[in-house]
Amino acid sequence: MTPPTPSAAAPLEATDESVEKSITSGAPKGNESRSPGQLAWRRFKRDRTGVISACIVIFFFVIALGAPLIAKLYGKDPYTTYASKRPELLNMFAYPAGPNGGMSSEFWFGIEPQLGRDVFTFLLYAIRTSLGLAIAATLLTTFLGVVIGVTAGYLGGKTDYLVGRVIDILLSFPSTLFFIAFMPVVYGLFIAPDENIPTWLRALALIIVLSTFGWASIARLLRGQVLGLREREFVEAAKVTGASPKRIVFKELLPNLWTPIIIQSTLMLPAFVTAEAGLAFLGVGMIDPTPDWGVMIQRGAQFYTEDLTFMLFPGLSMVIFVLAFNLLGDSVRDALDPKSKR
Repeated sequence: MTPPTPSAAAPLEATDESVEKSITSGAPKGNESRSPGQLAWRRFKRDRTGVISACIVIFFFVIALGAPLIAKLYGKDPYTTYASKRPELLNMFAYPAGPNGGMSSEFWFGIEPQLGRDVFTFLLYAIRTSLGLAIAATLLTTFLGVVIGVTAGYLGGKTDYLVGRVIDILLSFPSTLFFIAFMPVVYGLFIAPDENIPTWLRALALIIVLSTFGWASIARLLRGQVLGLREREFVEAAKVTGASPKRIVFKELLPNLWTPIIIQSTLMLPAFVTAEAGLAFLGVGMIDPTPDWGVMIQRGAQFYTEDLTFMLFPGLSMVIFVLAFNLLGDSVRDALDPKSKR
């Protein structure tokens, strides 16, 4: 028998060496040792636009939560008509006597024409009201969308067909017109037509109407996701082992749906902010004297030909918040689902 040639032994040595390297380097490194959440957070931190947008959004939420404390430190409130106690604040035409809407060291953002309310504190509480309503509507809408979408996708059959047709009908509605039309209907369910509508009822009606017409889009998305997931091997394996539908939904399906749920929620909240402000501007949502972004813009629209100051602060702050939250939603989507990034 002839001894092996060096050229034949070389591949064996290389193979042994590669096996040794693979054994010694068996521990996961870099991204392999990170959870999906950690990877998403790492991708998000690299997105400068997303980080800046998150800081702006957090700033607005801090303002909303701390509005009473800020107003107390500032020494003003959004309801007092300061011109009634100090007539010199307004001129003979009921406009602020000072320049730029009466802005001064005492009234940082000026005072409101005719009534003489402090614009700064009114804006603080307006942010608080608008964000509170938008968050409540977003949470309720997301809950309804998840329950209905997952149920329709998992059960299929007639349930899926019926839910699908309801979703198609809701998505075909001109939402703004139906918001305006249904607000009096909701009010009429609670009080008589000749009674004054309390603020809490206006807030509740806004949340109900926004949620009623808002859940269809997220339900449609989740229904499609569940229709694909329920045919996967891990769901079939759970059924074979005798797992209950409840366990399959909560243990197998929902963990794979958190990404679209979070993405849709972050994109839904700024839409509700603008919708709520629009309804307030049209007079079917929150009304004066309740502080609200839409109420402030409606009041400012009455005086913009004489002084743009009163529309500047609420309009600019709402645009900044909505833009920042939309950019944040895009960054969150890219971080959670890198394949969606263009």
